[in-house]
Amino acid sequence: MDDFVRVGGLAAVSAALPRALRAHTDVRIMLPGYRDVVEQLTHIDIVGQCEALAEMPACSLGRSATRDGLPVYVLLCDQLYNRPGNPYGDENGQDWPDNDIRFGRLAAAAAELAAGTLDRNWAADLVHANDWQAALVPAYLAWRGVDVPSILTIHNLAYQGLFPRESLRRIGAPESSFHIDGLEFYDKLSFLKGGLIYASHLTTVSATYAKEITTPELGCGLEGLLRGRSNAHELTGILNGIDESWDPRYCQQLAQPFAAGDWAGKRANADYVRKQFGLAVSRGPMFGLVARLVHQKGIDLVLEAADKIVDAGGQIVVTGSGEPAIERALMDAHRRRPDSIGVAIGFNEAQARRIFAGSDFTLMPSRFEPCGLSQMYAQRFGSLPIGHQTGGLAETITDGETGFLFTQPSAESFLGGVRRAFSAFMSTERLNAMRHSAMARSFSWDLSAACYSALYQKTIGLTSKAA
Repeated sequence: MDDFVRVGGLAAVSAALPRALRAHTDVRIMLPGYRDVVEQLTHIDIVGQCEALAEMPACSLGRSATRDGLPVYVLLCDQLYNRPGNPYGDENGQDWPDNDIRFGRLAAAAAELAAGTLDRNWAADLVHANDWQAALVPAYLAWRGVDVPSILTIHNLAYQGLFPRESLRRIGAPESSFHIDGLEFYDKLSFLKGGLIYASHLTTVSATYAKEITTPELGCGLEGLLRGRSNAHELTGILNGIDESWDPRYCQQLAQPFAAGDWAGKRANADYVRKQFGLAVSRGPMFGLVARLVHQKGIDLVLEAADKIVDAGGQIVVTGSGEPAIERALMDAHRRRPDSIGVAIGFNEAQARRIFAGSDFTLMPSRFEPCGLSQMYAQRFGSLPIGHQTGGLAETITDGETGFLFTQPSAESFLGGVRRAFSAFMSTERLNAMRHSAMARSFSWDLSAACYSALYQKTIGLTSKAA
């Protein structure tokens, strides 16, 4: 969760959703004891010990809390989690070779905690696991015969946690679980598939993506399994929200806070961003791109369109990190057009907020986008998103009113959306009307939390009846 460590949008979700859920239920977080997590917690009480399992070492379970009192359990094992780099890989971007053990250990311990055998003062009525890293929690519950219902949320089906078959032995999973209706996926072990099979219910982060992942185009080879669960009414799409700090009237990280209608305030942010990135003074539109720099995000489409955008009088400002080849291509584009294309490799949230505040449009040509958060941030900050009509983008951008949608993940279709943006920019009245509409949108977590709470109650009720 991004209180402590941030890798992508999942961290923002795992920080915001539990807080919104506190109005509905007793919610507790469990995290690996990454260096950044342990260093930021002022006091940790040891509440339990996990015995070694297969090749997974023994570890301790600590309990602490965030500054605002959200209970946090931390799995303490220096051997697995006290490392430089990010949660999944080293400082050179290489995955840790023992990620199967690191996240198998997390899942097995979470199942023990849910069952009430780790913290003797607490047990779970339901476990909510997120993505492949926690997807084996429902599997360990099933293997141990623990009757606690579980929900698995798929934030991005493309990341499946695939490991060699021998990982089955390393994480203490039963050999009988390795088959086509179990954890086996093209002769590899899939952590995510384990969750898709064993979880009581599946969710994903938009209703559109819930439909898309049942198709061969976006099902990543798991569409048959997902279609079966969907047909059984065991797959639900619940849109993510964004937290209340995304309000340009009160955001202290901006060059100048502003409200809808205060376009001079928005221009002050644009001027700041131009100066920060060394761009020329311009009366043309600024296009922001705040994203992970990976193939999924369609950055190649932006690179293909860049000269046309600049030649038409636009400027492009990019921040993010990701695939080295994409980072290099963006830096090459910057060197070619330094007055018009600004690039900052890496992620700095204050800088990202200023780009949303200063830009007129936000580029989101993702090939697929389970939910997406940038288009929500952008609208709140008066930057009209230009997005591919897929997943959460299709649900959160009102075409022609709060942004622009294009239908195909192709350069031609994307440029069609860009041309519509240029056209809107030429009409001050229309541009300002769209900005007003975008900034009036609410993407509060309260609605998402209410949907999850209702699903929790339903899932617990179904499990009780089945018992």
